[in-house]
Amino acid sequence: MKYYSTNKKSDKATLQEAVVKGLASDKGLFMPEVIKQLPSSFFENMKDMTFQEIAYVVADAFFGEDVEADALKKIVYDTLNFDVPLVHVNDNIYSLELFHGPTLAFKDVGGRFMSRLLGYFIKKQGEKNVNVLVATSGDTGSAVANGFLGVEGIRVFVLYPKGKVSKIQECQFTTLGQNITALEIDGTFDDCQALVKSAFMDADLNAHMKLTSANSINVARFLPQAFYYFYAYAQLQKLGKDKNVVICVPSGNFGNITAGLFGKKMGLPVSRFIAANNKNDIFLQYLNTGVYTPRPSVATIANAMDVGDPSNFARVLDLYGESHEAICAEISGCSYTDEQIRETVKATYDSAKYLLDPHGAVGYRALKEYLKPEEVGVFLETAHPAKFLETVEGIIGEKVEIPQKLQEFMKGQKQSVELPKDFDTFKAYLLTK
Repeated sequence: MKYYSTNKKSDKATLQEAVVKGLASDKGLFMPEVIKQLPSSFFENMKDMTFQEIAYVVADAFFGEDVEADALKKIVYDTLNFDVPLVHVNDNIYSLELFHGPTLAFKDVGGRFMSRLLGYFIKKQGEKNVNVLVATSGDTGSAVANGFLGVEGIRVFVLYPKGKVSKIQECQFTTLGQNITALEIDGTFDDCQALVKSAFMDADLNAHMKLTSANSINVARFLPQAFYYFYAYAQLQKLGKDKNVVICVPSGNFGNITAGLFGKKMGLPVSRFIAANNKNDIFLQYLNTGVYTPRPSVATIANAMDVGDPSNFARVLDLYGESHEAICAEISGCSYTDEQIRETVKATYDSAKYLLDPHGAVGYRALKEYLKPEEVGVFLETAHPAKFLETVEGIIGEKVEIPQKLQEFMKGQKQSVELPKDFDTFKAYLLTK
């Protein structure tokens, strides 16, 4: 399958080129030329299939033309060696718990899948010394770093905003060593993302080293996130709750919800989506006005969503033919302050004994406020609450048990390189590598 750029000014690429390049030469994001409709028999049988079996069918629709069946199956099954349970919270609201992977965050799916697919292509074309650049507002860095840890021929540079990720998140990518380098940028996530995009466009850097990205701008990172939307629906089928399904996605860079929208285009019977924001509500403003106006992000307690110019908005526009009306017909939006997030975490813990992380709280509150009586709501609980330990403990006034996986990360020694947010310094650093 060929992939085109959202900017429509560069040549179409193969899947291998799209994955290895990350970003199109015209600075656009790659999109598959065709979004395949899945047969009705698949949706009828999903309730009797495993997560891995469902994911393989979806992966085959995206990647089957370009990756041998046995290799693709191995990539899928290696990626999804953990479950994502659907948990009833209250009323008609369910939590899809995406924090049961190695780093306890939803990005484990995309990060692990991409590391394996990129490794497949590198081996196939005999590439060596590929350099992955990834900007993170929290969980992307840990998922990508752990997905690529120890992979031969690949170096990973994780750019993160100094002082703007949780301590545990920071431990998950600054303590690994080996082929992982953490770059602590004196700026915001948007600054980190701008540095990555500028690096891809810089002739000197691209002549010096082979670069690719593991952010959700890469098709191999965001498309696999469609897997768990299908699995969520299959679990609702088993419960007899698969009618009038609304999925609410805590949204920052919009890769996650875009993957869900792809699922809907493939035939997944979801009625509508809600994009839930923190105070960085650029998408909500677009829904309300029809005008997209990015602005500098502001820091919140839901830090993984602190994005002022979401990259994947370009994909959402492209997916709906740049029609504001079409987007509004399938996606609604909302935003919440830190105070409202705290209030939601506390109230839900007290009433339902369900502990939300700050990002999941945004998704849950949106369903509480906007779900209609006849609808069934699923919100994505994107990370384990212990990843935001001080915040969550401060809200509920109790100690939160830290999973063993996180405890192991916290034992490591922090290793990071501090850099300012200007591109020239970043470029000079990479040229020494």
